[in-house]
Amino acid sequence: MDLFEQDQAEGSPLRRAPLAERMRPRNLREVVGQSHLIGPDCLLPKLIEKDQYGSLILHGPPGCGKTSLAEVIASGPQTRFVRLNAVISNVAELRTILQTARHHRQQNTVLLIDEIHRFNKAQQDLLLPDIESGAIRLIGATTENPGFSIINPLLSRSHLFRLEALTAPVIQSALERALQDEDRGLGGLRCQVETEVLQSLAEFAEGDLRRGLNALETLVMGQALGGCVQMEQLQAFFGERSLRYDRAGDAHYDHISAMIKSIRGSDPDAALYWCFRMLAAGEPPRFIARRLIILASEDVGLANSYALTVAVAAFDACEKVGLPECEYALAHAVVYLATAPKSNSITLAIAAAKAELKVGPPQAVPHWLWDQHAPRQAPANSSETYLYSHDYPHAISGQDYWTQPVSLYQPKAVGAEAAIQQRLHKIAELKAQLKKEREQAGNAS
Repeated sequence: MDLFEQDQAEGSPLRRAPLAERMRPRNLREVVGQSHLIGPDCLLPKLIEKDQYGSLILHGPPGCGKTSLAEVIASGPQTRFVRLNAVISNVAELRTILQTARHHRQQNTVLLIDEIHRFNKAQQDLLLPDIESGAIRLIGATTENPGFSIINPLLSRSHLFRLEALTAPVIQSALERALQDEDRGLGGLRCQVETEVLQSLAEFAEGDLRRGLNALETLVMGQALGGCVQMEQLQAFFGERSLRYDRAGDAHYDHISAMIKSIRGSDPDAALYWCFRMLAAGEPPRFIARRLIILASEDVGLANSYALTVAVAAFDACEKVGLPECEYALAHAVVYLATAPKSNSITLAIAAAKAELKVGPPQAVPHWLWDQHAPRQAPANSSETYLYSHDYPHAISGQDYWTQPVSLYQPKAVGAEAAIQQRLHKIAELKAQLKKEREQAGNAS
């Protein structure tokens, strides 16, 4: 009788479940990673042990153990455990569960809601009275940022715990355990897996233990009983893989953030990698090009003003050419921006201008700068008029253009901006000299 016939004879649903499901932790000791939450001196294990925890929201990337940790937390002997998945649940089912919990207050109902961010505002509102009264303790699991996907009243009644993506060594250890476990894992198949293969699988999982376990199961099940998984089989498997990328979730923003920070850090190789990883995962090239336009002014700025022209041209190429040919223009812009001198003086100047508008008194437009198409009477106590800049050497009249000058733009001695710094210094000297000469002339008259 082979393993599959044995499973069928035993009739165990768990034996037929995917490996990731079979290997779920049965207690807190089997939970891998997350030492910042369940380490020896952490608060959460103490609350679980004393059964003193309230409603919890567990959030983190896929496969980091949110649901497993929630099931371990809710496995107390005096607990009535109910599990929902927000993807397939509805209001009627939720109302029934909550009503039952009210009639069984002595059973201490714990309601686990997977993918709780899928519940709309009305469904989340429905939970509030029973959480408030203590009829249920909620454990919500979500891959989304709770600040955006969970309503504030529910957040205020819950404790937030952030789970981190698992490290490659932690995942590799879990894969080895699954490979050896004869009860729930793959030990009965007596399959050998090279250490190098396990290391590569752990890295391939990208912090997602479920992904690693599923890949291991696929590779092992493709071997004969007592076989061996080698790098050849792994490379064939990798050739059919797809990049994990959620265009509506955190991965979307994490990848574009990685590209921007690589360009800002003048690393063209890393910038190209993240750019083309996004493209390979289906990210529209226009989105990447738009961010390059922003970066050109935000991080390169006047150190190389041509950077903005290159970025706009790349966006225009994406509009006119499309994939795959527009990849050339994107790569051109990415490498150009990454290797350009960097200055954030424009970014700092914007912040300074906004701060001045917020905290400083509003300045009126000086009368010598008023629009001359509709003549108005200048203040009687002032004889100053507008001085046309081109009537003066270097087009510098020495006149002020607001009543209380404040320094907002501070150029940096980087790239082309170094010349701007020198020119502004020269302008300041000329203005000071012209003002002094004007004052002397006024005193003499």
